[in-house]
Amino acid sequence: MKIIVTGSLGHIGKPLTQALVQKGHSVTVISSNPEKQKEIEALGASAAIGSVEDVDFLTATFTGADVIHAMVPPNIGVPDPIARHQKISEILVQAISASGVKRVVYVSSYGAHLEKGTGLIVGHHHMENALEALQLESLTHLRATYIYYNVYAYVGMIKKLGYIAANYGDDDLTILVSPIDIAAAAVEEIEAKTTGLKVRYVASDERTCNEIARVLGQAIGKPDLKWVTISNEQMQSGMEANGLSASVAANLVEMYGACHTGLLHEDYDLHKPKLGKVKLEEFAKEFAAIFNQK
Repeated sequence: MKIIVTGSLGHIGKPLTQALVQKGHSVTVISSNPEKQKEIEALGASAAIGSVEDVDFLTATFTGADVIHAMVPPNIGVPDPIARHQKISEILVQAISASGVKRVVYVSSYGAHLEKGTGLIVGHHHMENALEALQLESLTHLRATYIYYNVYAYVGMIKKLGYIAANYGDDDLTILVSPIDIAAAAVEEIEAKTTGLKVRYVASDERTCNEIARVLGQAIGKPDLKWVTISNEQMQSGMEANGLSASVAANLVEMYGACHTGLLHEDYDLHKPKLGKVKLEEFAKEFAAIFNQK
């Protein structure tokens, strides 16, 4: 099959591209960075260098493909991440429609079934609805849970304070997922012969924040590492003190607050998938390597 991969060679895109090429598919990877071309081609894929905000470029790249693996890479460095997500979503949907491609696998998020109360994840809700409006022959929403690498954000805090603090923590259940398991699920859905709309959750492990802190702490030589729950107000002020705008911080506070209340994974709980292969203990080795580098 001819498959288009958006998201460049990121955490999901690289293992996905490798797996698809190994299976004999013709893969084109979209990247905005010309320096990625050699790396993409070294994997046996073709590179399409251009912007996901260029609808003509995307339409030309998508045309003739059998399946599009679509995603909107997050970026909290912009003034309004949700508006950016919606803008890129509209461009992707327009290009998909104009290209005539009838099969799409979209990397979404748990909580995307909700139109409010989930902060930045609301962007995925809008994208899912926009894709569904195209009435494609096959559309899969691959709803990933809490991706392991999100905890890298706490490396500096652990070094400075000796613990993790957020407006979710302690015994709050966190549904974790590895990009490797997301890529593996994406390969399955790309190769599947299903038709119509499908929602598939992807997760690797289920742990409380206390358990996550214990496992990560053991890996970095801090076996007593704690993950404490603070108020929304404390979380907001802390993020602003670290340079985030008030609006971006508020969206993150709302999103993490949905972790604390369980709102984020209420639909996941009703449609639990078989857990993936990459468990917390394996990720902890990667976390320790990053922790010791900084």
